Amino acid sequence: MKTELLYGREGLEIDIPDHSLVIEPENLKKLDDERNAIQYALSNPIGTDSLKESVKSTDTVSIVISDITRPTPNHILVPLLIEELSHVPLENFVIINGTGTHREQTRGEFIQMLGEWVVDHIRIINNDCHNKDTLVKVGESKYGCDVCLNKDYVESDFKIVTGFIEPHFFAGFSGGPKGIMPGIAGIETIMTFHNARMIGDPLSTWGNMENNPVQDMTREINGMCKPDFMLNVTLNRDKEITNVFAGELYESHDIGCKFAKEHAMYRCEERFDVVITSNSGYPLDQNLYQAVKGMSAAHKIVKKGGAIIVASECSDGLPDHGNYAKIFEMANTPQELLDMINDPSFKKFDQWQVQKQAVIQTWADVYVYSKLTDEQVKSTMLNPTQDIEGTLEQLKKQYGEDMSIAVLPQGPLTIPYVENN
Repeated sequence: MKTELLYGREGLEIDIPDHSLVIEPENLKKLDDERNAIQYALSNPIGTDSLKESVKSTDTVSIVISDITRPTPNHILVPLLIEELSHVPLENFVIINGTGTHREQTRGEFIQMLGEWVVDHIRIINNDCHNKDTLVKVGESKYGCDVCLNKDYVESDFKIVTGFIEPHFFAGFSGGPKGIMPGIAGIETIMTFHNARMIGDPLSTWGNMENNPVQDMTREINGMCKPDFMLNVTLNRDKEITNVFAGELYESHDIGCKFAKEHAMYRCEERFDVVITSNSGYPLDQNLYQAVKGMSAAHKIVKKGGAIIVASECSDGLPDHGNYAKIFEMANTPQELLDMINDPSFKKFDQWQVQKQAVIQTWADVYVYSKLTDEQVKSTMLNPTQDIEGTLEQLKKQYGEDMSIAVLPQGPLTIPYVENN
């Protein structure tokens, strides 16, 4: 039978055996009137006063957005926020791009993300986690580091964070406080947030918010300089808005996470020999670094010694920024990588993504279908494939003609799990 994986902007159709199990989240329809729904949420928020009533005309207002690797529809959200705050002069706004450790965005990319009017009329900055002059210390974390956040954010009178909520492979769920931490944090704070102990904790996983140290740290740090207002959405496979959550940060995020969990988590009776996954298509599959999320979703239900096939376009490469590709040069096997990263003396940003990937690679073989060269894929200890159907045929020699197969067309937008296994 044929099924379509989210891949790049166009999708990828593959032919899979008829006995394969296709796993997708509940197919939610987009909101009939997303503009009206967002305006209603801003006027009737969860746990706080309406946005308009909360902001004085003399206030400086910061709006934190997620970067281009996230499909947050900020071209819709941000103009409506500015419209709702029409009593505030445009020069009082600043939009802060929450890059974390990712690369900066160009003017053209900001137009794509926000629309030309916003780019032409509102001050926009990229957070620079390495530039101490643009950061301010706001406290010390119980996890053992100074907490530094973007100076423009800290010094603004009214703080807004936007985002979208989906299951996250170590924070439990994205959105909410993750927009601030790690989005606009300094590198020391980010490194602690992503250290080997935090990432390796078994409670730092998909869909779990209870006693999750990663989620706990992001909420702790948000509390030191808390956003005054959150505007988050949930999305369907076509990146259309399915629900809106606005208001007090923690309460509105908790409600959004509960909604996302009801529609994204899928219980499986047993693990599979082969799991085929995507990385949810553009913009989430722009590079191999991000594709670890798709691998991680598949890891939840693949047998030990099984195989994962991930389709991720990787139009932006490995990526070229950061240490992701370089760390693979420092060891010969995934286990050696884990041993190196788990040494407390080892500290390199991007190590968290390599750590997650290496854990998966010590459990199952991973094949990558992408626009990367075979050499690029092999440099990260992964197996390249130019033909998913052909790879399935080859795997039959290992697992038999009746090998069990699961397919995650939407990648990490669906989180399957096997209880007590």
